[in-house]
Amino acid sequence: MKEYVVQTMKAAQSFIDNEMKEAGEEKTRRVLAEFEIKISYFQHERLIHLMVTLFFALFLLLSIGSLFLFPAEFILTGVLLVVIFFGLTIGYVFHYYFLENSVQKMYHMRDEMIAFLDPDLKKTGLTESGARKSA
Repeated sequence: MKEYVVQTMKAAQSFIDNEMKEAGEEKTRRVLAEFEIKISYFQHERLIHLMVTLFFALFLLLSIGSLFLFPAEFILTGVLLVVIFFGLTIGYVFHYYFLENSVQKMYHMRDEMIAFLDPDLKKTGLTESGARKSA
């Protein structure tokens, strides 16, 4: 998934930097429509990974709490559970961080495409590009 997100962002940024001004309004609208669909997929992926991350964090806390409830002969099993859930939680936190930042960058790319299609939005400050120039 990470490779797909990076590939999509590179393609969108390449279109914005190199092709958008010459492509015309119709092609830009088609690219924008497809890009918005992909953003919605990534938003869904981000939500699912947030839930998985929270569940692994909950399991980590429960396994830490279980260390105090298990008899002494099961302490090694409890520690093993803590280590496994800690590793999984850290991995999912980093992946969620990547997804969150990527989707935020895609919002800015989308704003650039919309500002190209409707320059009046820049003046209102409703797009990132317009907000940056008015600030």
